[in-house]
Amino acid sequence: MSVRVSLVAAARSSALLAERFDDDRPLDHTGWHEVQLAARALVPLAAAELRYCSPTPRSRATADALGFAPMAQPALRDCDMGRWRGLTLADVAAREPASVDTWLADPRAAPHGGEPLLAFITRIGGWLDTRPVCDGFIVAVAEPAVVRAALVYALKAPPSAYWNVDVHPLSTITLTGLRGRWSLNLEALFR
Repeated sequence: MSVRVSLVAAARSSALLAERFDDDRPLDHTGWHEVQLAARALVPLAAAELRYCSPTPRSRATADALGFAPMAQPALRDCDMGRWRGLTLADVAAREPASVDTWLADPRAAPHGGEPLLAFITRIGGWLDTRPVCDGFIVAVAEPAVVRAALVYALKAPPSAYWNVDVHPLSTITLTGLRGRWSLNLEALFR
């Protein structure tokens, strides 16, 4: 028997170019509007046996707006970005270009004083691997970075693949499997 986990990326809290590291701002007007547009397609996920969310305000608001009534999971928090928290990539690149280059090139590096990318991916993988097998399925709303990390972990891709995965607000992926053995399940919208 295996477990099915659907991950939903939280709606936006800012324009994509204004996204900040470890951002804990609530949904913005556009994010609320996008949730309303996506609700019809995503509301069926509320039938999940277990419903979780990242502890961020926008993840909780997205899950609540979709009727998920989730339990916040600290393990699903975004990557700890240390002193870069609240800054945009452009801000950090202007201040610390060598540190950004190191961070992007070495998954074990944490020039920001926070969590290395490899540790982040491993933490998210640990959460996946400890999901209980249930009769139904599991849904979790989390930050896009968490969804990216889960996908890299599940596919056993090298950590550098993290930078090649785009996760847009309200996009979903479904992973099926058990501890250490996950498959990506792409479902058709119409059957």
